[in-house]
Amino acid sequence: MARPLVFVCTLLALSACDGGAGDRRQAALNPAARSAPARSAALTPAGAPQTLGPETDAMVQTAASVARLDRLEGQEAKLFGTAGGDPAMNGLYTYVAFYVDAGQGWRVFRIGDFLDYRLLRAAPGVVDLEVEESVMDPETTRIGSQKRRLILAWKTGEDGAAPTAVTAQPAA
Repeated sequence: MARPLVFVCTLLALSACDGGAGDRRQAALNPAARSAPARSAALTPAGAPQTLGPETDAMVQTAASVARLDRLEGQEAKLFGTAGGDPAMNGLYTYVAFYVDAGQGWRVFRIGDFLDYRLLRAAPGVVDLEVEESVMDPETTRIGSQKRRLILAWKTGEDGAAPTAVTAQPAA
């Protein structure tokens, strides 16, 4: 009887000394780390199934096109990309949006059409982005890709109101 108790106590003591627990906690808080669901046992049905029909609201169809979303912390703003266009030649229509109010929704500004973007830095009134985009060589018509950087900047209105303009400036 004493051996199982000693084993359990030892196991608990060792788990309390786990130096990697903080790393795993940070990984769990990272959205990229949450993209792959953990494997677990299949659920067991516990009631009658409900048949769902397709949504017919055009707004839902538009929302389903969103392929990427990055909230800008501490701001009523977000970056997002919708899937569209020719995926062989860019296709991630990329926007920055600012919440106005419940009646007007969001004020949206199109940044460009890219393969992908990477948020480098976000602060009030500014976002640094690295964008990857398809480019075609006019002489050979071969499609390649390039990366470039942009600084998005804006000024909020009185009382933090959504901006009326956004600038996109090339950056090094």
